[in-house]
Amino acid sequence: MSKLNNGSGGRRSSKSLFTSISGIFSLNKHKKPCFPSSSKRELMVISPGRELESVFRYFDEDGDGKISAAELCSCLHSVGEELSPAEAEAIMELSDSDGDGVLGYDDFVKLVDMEEEEERETTIKEAFSAYEMDGSGCITARSLRRGLRRLGEEKSVDECMVMIKRFDLNGDGVICLDEFKLMML
Repeated sequence: MSKLNNGSGGRRSSKSLFTSISGIFSLNKHKKPCFPSSSKRELMVISPGRELESVFRYFDEDGDGKISAAELCSCLHSVGEELSPAEAEAIMELSDSDGDGVLGYDDFVKLVDMEEEEERETTIKEAFSAYEMDGSGCITARSLRRGLRRLGEEKSVDECMVMIKRFDLNGDGVICLDEFKLMML
């Protein structure tokens, strides 16, 4: 679910939606919950291991075990995030596995996982570009040295070559993005 139109001509990334969902994990007691039972609210605050389940229940305002586009808009609005009905419908289309027009818990988990993966991919690419400075699409010993120097760590080109050799899977003397991803795992 890479990008959604936010209705104002700009683009909205799913990362902002996930940020809003994550914000619900830390709701304080004074915010109006979307669900009717205060015992569910206590579970959300008390049991951090069940955060995602609690967030799902928060979004499921009517307690039917499904999240509708309207519920998605309403709950995001309650935490200060605006989502147009068209965006909510796009999310439903992309994430609804059984075609019933709403998100069950499994669909919700997949949506959050997909957004986390997208965020992780973006973070890795940003980190890679911090070391890949010469536009070659790979990290060389010299670009690694410059990147490390900016972080306050002084290494020689030879030391950087040794570091690269450790993760250079194809033996070409540089680290490509795929090798960098493996290195970051």
